[in-house]
Amino acid sequence: MIIAPKIRGFICTTAHPEGCAAHVQEQIDYVKSQPALANAPKRVLVVGSSTGYGLASRIALAFGGQAATVGVFFEKEGVENKTASAGWYNSAAFEAAAAQEGLYAKSFNGDAFSNEMKQRVIAAIKADLGQVDMIVYSLASPRRTDPVNPEIVYKSVLKPIGSSFTNKNLNTDKKLIETVTIEPANEDEILQTTKVMGGEDWKLWIEALSAGGVLAPGFKTVAYSYIGPKLTWAIYTEGTIGRAKLDLEKAAAEMNGQFGAGTALVSVNKALVTQASSAIPVVPLYISLLYKVMKAKGLHEGCIEQMVRLFATHYGAPNGPTLDEKGRVRIDDWEMRAEVQDEVAKVWDSVTTENLDEISDFAGYQKEFYRLFGFGLAGIDYEKDSDPVRPIPSLG
Repeated sequence: MIIAPKIRGFICTTAHPEGCAAHVQEQIDYVKSQPALANAPKRVLVVGSSTGYGLASRIALAFGGQAATVGVFFEKEGVENKTASAGWYNSAAFEAAAAQEGLYAKSFNGDAFSNEMKQRVIAAIKADLGQVDMIVYSLASPRRTDPVNPEIVYKSVLKPIGSSFTNKNLNTDKKLIETVTIEPANEDEILQTTKVMGGEDWKLWIEALSAGGVLAPGFKTVAYSYIGPKLTWAIYTEGTIGRAKLDLEKAAAEMNGQFGAGTALVSVNKALVTQASSAIPVVPLYISLLYKVMKAKGLHEGCIEQMVRLFATHYGAPNGPTLDEKGRVRIDDWEMRAEVQDEVAKVWDSVTTENLDEISDFAGYQKEFYRLFGFGLAGIDYEKDSDPVRPIPSLG
């Protein structure tokens, strides 16, 4: 079938298998162009491994550190005349590339929040690897089924807390700058968002792995977060997502008490075009302006560059990661430089629909968005028939 992008709101409902494979290969090629990761973990579990920062983590540690990797994700398989999700094709491409390098890779597709999935993964680690040295937690989901009572489903919301929030927003479908007003979350919405996006499940994973005897002595675990500039704080850092991220930091502190200082860290990462960030009001406009500034200064990074820097300059450092005053790793440091944020703030007030192309990198934003789904990759013939069915050989 001929596979073309079909956009609905902030998601693309199709994905291109060859394009996704090319996107994965680009990331692998970047990792191979860099020095090998020092002090790299050799047995790694990535929870949320099929897209964005989770996928980049798996690629960086496998091809930069020669790690055996186990990946967990929840993706849609392709069938005749209907494509798989991009994460499915990414994972299939990763496994194919890992096999060519002789690297162990095993994947699990299903509900990562469930106790059943945790036990399946633990059994595979016991059988194949014995233990794991590093656990990357990079789940991004809009909802979570309670692992004890499956009749309870928590749903996250992207809302401010306390009062309504009004600001500029980029309607990416219509390429239109408009004003958006978001009403504040109630207490139940705050609680449910924390249940989905906070640290509870991360901690449950680590405790289950510990109880299963598959955590290596001195193991490390990292989860990902974002802070961003003040202009996004109402909807992010001080909103429901931010409340969930505080819970993530709380879980890290609790695990450090259980397993030893420095075991569990939160890495604050750069704003990037991902399937998750595309859904957050205000953020696509901010990213479009940020990309323009950071590219002009030679500071722009994508997911793979960020993850290589995390594992090379922090986890690979002789004395371990450098932490901020709250005990977090900061690889958003280039984004948050004063000269970068000052320039973004200057253009924020003046950006309009008419001057969007001139003062932002909306073209770069769009390009990256399409690339998430395998479209717009060099060397891919998008007019050629493509089989949407792509197996993932190791799928557990």
